[in-house]
Amino acid sequence: MEPPYLVLEATGARFDLAGEVTTVGRGSGLDIVLDDPTVSRLHAELVRRGDCVYVADLGLSTNGTRVNGRPVGRRTLLDGDVVSFGAVRTRIGGLVGQSEADGTVELRSASTPELTRREIEVLDALCRPALDQAAFVAPATAREIADELVVTEAAVKQHLLRLYVKFKIGEGVNRRARLANEVISAGVVRPLPADVEASMRRAG
Repeated sequence: MEPPYLVLEATGARFDLAGEVTTVGRGSGLDIVLDDPTVSRLHAELVRRGDCVYVADLGLSTNGTRVNGRPVGRRTLLDGDVVSFGAVRTRIGGLVGQSEADGTVELRSASTPELTRREIEVLDALCRPALDQAAFVAPATAREIADELVVTEAAVKQHLLRLYVKFKIGEGVNRRARLANEVISAGVVRPLPADVEASMRRAG
């Protein structure tokens, strides 16, 4: 069976989504390189889970990611959906209908809430200590997240409160750690490939 694929509407160029994770952006070393000023260096990921494919804006893009014209943080895709990275329009194809065998995968995807780009940035900063270490360590504090994103600590706390609700994290001890565990296990936040992370650090 052929893998799902992405077609660049402007040129008709086709990119097969053969791997589990396909990185998209303007930077070198990515799986799909889009040479357009509206596309960020590391813009988004396309992730395969069984027969499902979802797009995740990594919160690093300036101009965002849209599906059928609607801004998204994370969205499961359907065959024929138009996925825009900045001003670059692509169309996904080769997706098949859901079967009973992959119903669990679809349920998991459907249970993941819609996230804004800022919420993804907060989650990325929250989970960074865990993703940078071999063993799970304490997630970042609200102050550390605020310093990284150059926003106020109060703003970060408001985002965290909304994220607790979205991910159904009840009140109690270790709330930030429980949120970090949930988003990492759901694949919402993922460690960058080592070569991509190294190139970003050099560029930064």
